[in-house]
Amino acid sequence: MKLNDLRDNEGARKERMRVGRGIGSGKGKTGGRGQKGQKSREGVSIKGFEGGQMPLHMRLPKRGFNNPFAKDYAEVNVGAIQKAVDAGKLDAKATIDHAALKAAGLARGGKDGVRLLGKGEISAKLSFVVAGASKGAKDAVEKAGGSIEIPHVVPAAEKAAAKKGSAKKAANKG
Repeated sequence: MKLNDLRDNEGARKERMRVGRGIGSGKGKTGGRGQKGQKSREGVSIKGFEGGQMPLHMRLPKRGFNNPFAKDYAEVNVGAIQKAVDAGKLDAKATIDHAALKAAGLARGGKDGVRLLGKGEISAKLSFVVAGASKGAKDAVEKAGGSIEIPHVVPAAEKAAAKKGSAKKAANKG
């Protein structure tokens, strides 16, 4: 065998069909679109259109809504943290925060921080600095001799209100 004899297997590459190029091609005249009408024309998008009748997606009842103000937490179970400590991915002596959990591959996403959940067992004495924790997680960590610190984050609206109030006080004094 020589390099110039190399070929693809039979049928490995298929040439594209040239539509609308004469009767002999097998896809001439109507080009595989059938006869006349809106669907045989170009540039028609009628996927959800039901001829003026109320479309199905509008007839069906709607439920629920997406809260634009909901907090986005990365949820991590204490059992997963214990596994990471045992595997050496997390340092048990250092404080465990969002950055440490992200580096260990436990917390994905969560632009508002990490929330600890109580699924699993924890035996290592760890100190956490997280955005939130469930009651079960707090109990499990404290039972193992660890601690959880939840720093209070002041929302932007409250900051603005506090700033406005301090500006008024300053104006009244002067």
